Amino acid sequence: MGQPRGLPAVLLAARMSVRHGVSRAWGRLVATRSWHSVFRHGYEDTRRNRLLQVSSNVFLHLHPTTTPASGLKFAYTWGLGGLSLLLFVLLTVTGVFLMFYYVPDTRRAYDDMKDIEFVVPFGQFLRNLHRWAAHAMVITVWLHMLRVFLTSSYKPPREFNWVVGVVLLVLTLLLSFSGYLLPWDQIAFWAITVGTNMATATPFLGAEGPFSLVTYDNDLRFLILGSRSVGQSALLRFYVLHCLALPLAAAVLLAVHFWRVRKDKFSAALALPAISGGSQAADLLEKPGAEVPLQETAPAGAVAGPAREVRAAAPRVAEVWPHLVAIEFLAAIVALLMLHVWSLWIDAPLEQVASATNTPNPAKAPWYFLGLQEMLVYFDAWIAGVVLPGLIIVGLILLPYLDPNPVGVGFYDLRHRKRATAVFLFGFLLWVALIVIGQFFRGPGWVWYLPWESWEVAKPVYEKTWNFPWPAGLAAIALYLGLGLYLPRRLRPEVYGTISHRRYAVLMLLALGMLALPLKMLLRLVFHVHYVLVTPWFRI
Repeated sequence: MGQPRGLPAVLLAARMSVRHGVSRAWGRLVATRSWHSVFRHGYEDTRRNRLLQVSSNVFLHLHPTTTPASGLKFAYTWGLGGLSLLLFVLLTVTGVFLMFYYVPDTRRAYDDMKDIEFVVPFGQFLRNLHRWAAHAMVITVWLHMLRVFLTSSYKPPREFNWVVGVVLLVLTLLLSFSGYLLPWDQIAFWAITVGTNMATATPFLGAEGPFSLVTYDNDLRFLILGSRSVGQSALLRFYVLHCLALPLAAAVLLAVHFWRVRKDKFSAALALPAISGGSQAADLLEKPGAEVPLQETAPAGAVAGPAREVRAAAPRVAEVWPHLVAIEFLAAIVALLMLHVWSLWIDAPLEQVASATNTPNPAKAPWYFLGLQEMLVYFDAWIAGVVLPGLIIVGLILLPYLDPNPVGVGFYDLRHRKRATAVFLFGFLLWVALIVIGQFFRGPGWVWYLPWESWEVAKPVYEKTWNFPWPAGLAAIALYLGLGLYLPRRLRPEVYGTISHRRYAVLMLLALGMLALPLKMLLRLVFHVHYVLVTPWFRI
């Protein structure tokens, strides 16, 4: 009625024999000289081998061998640094495949894109994956920088690595921007036209900028495009930048960035610090350079009281292999799965072939530069496209050197860093808001359109505005800068009095430059003010 009773025993014996044979063969293999020439240690689950697994691996050795156990929590890093690297590698691999079928020639580029979509096997999927991974990398790098700030991971000894991260952020934007032109369709052509037009307004170096020293044939825009307009020279330059120069620079800086993470150690706290003193300690934490009584670890099971806050100590360290590597691997699998599903579901856009005589309305820059394009409504191009972005980059680079408060490294402690967190989040969310406005609320003529309003309904392109008389405008700017530099130190000497005059001046000027944007937006949208100051050389 059934199988013989002895059959399971035979199968069990056969399985044991196979397992024994495989084990013997594996033992002979790992005992050979050739094996030891490649792999220097065994795989027994010992602490020594777990450390060697990282330190002797060409890819894993950029990690420290151990990490604070609190850094293993996914909610601490959100895996954003590793995901950024993963996306860079994915973009490199998919980009190489796409290069096999693409020629940077204005006569062929668009046809090559069509061939990739409809002729090359899996070409549409590869292009989708490359496009969406590029957008995802911009977002993850932004969020990674936000996470690093919120956990104070830019403070000593990690100041230089923060600067490297800022440069990598700029390179990420340039990588995406340079690849935007390669499809050679209407979106690409006019996005690059709008983006590079801002270079014409560069002070001194732009043909239309204040105090210009150059002409249209030798200004900064000509240097970027190789001609006075977007054409063959621009396509070739952007192709070389996108496929060679910028990835090479990014790869070198990524290696430096991860190496400094290893040398400076992970920023996660060995244990959440215990802060004594109740509300008085909270006030001290807001003072730059203040001495705050801290304990490196708190007694396990300690109870918080009204005048003393104690947090239970976490385990101090854990091996990177396998704990952190397993988390990174799972995060990579989930991210790749999401990207593949998204790429199978939504195709990357490709409009009609590029035409210099068919101008779309509105012509928009790439979405991550829409904040700059929106600022053109409130400022002249030399301010919106050069000065304000320059202040943002300089401010980010100087951040670890302007913040002398050593408290908060390695954990989210927003309550004790209210001012610094509020200022940074204000700037971050302001930039996001400008992108959202430019993407969803601007229609033909860059006029306000609500998302449900039809662009076919025409609206007045030009509104009636007025300018401050130049004496009043000059007085208003002087008053704004004067009060901005004087009042904070006067009203809160316990906070700003300990900062050197030079550091205080730089900090306040950067903050005033950031606040100038929402103030000018308010003047324009509510009071219809076009310029606060008009001179023969420039307008503000």
